[in-house]
Amino acid sequence: MELTPREKDKLLIFTAALLAERRKARGVKLNYPEAIACISAAIMEGARDGRTVAELMGYGATLLTRDEVMEGVPEMIPEIQIEATFPDGTKLVTVHNPIV
Repeated sequence: MELTPREKDKLLIFTAALLAERRKARGVKLNYPEAIACISAAIMEGARDGRTVAELMGYGATLLTRDEVMEGVPEMIPEIQIEATFPDGTKLVTVHNPIV
């Protein structure tokens, strides 16, 4: 299978997000990379589903709470920027204060 660097990045994010979701389901608090992957994957999938940039900006801030991540993680992530593929092309989605 031949993958471009961008496709490899997407696959890595998806794999990390899958691991994060399993840990979250078991009640394990997520660390920084797991939190980033979880939010990023949800945004990328939402874009593929046809949601708008504005919808995803709001949605990204509802995915994780302080209780679901390790101490200090919310302060480490003031915003996340994800380049996502929408039906009409690639766009940058910025989620401010993604962990409340």
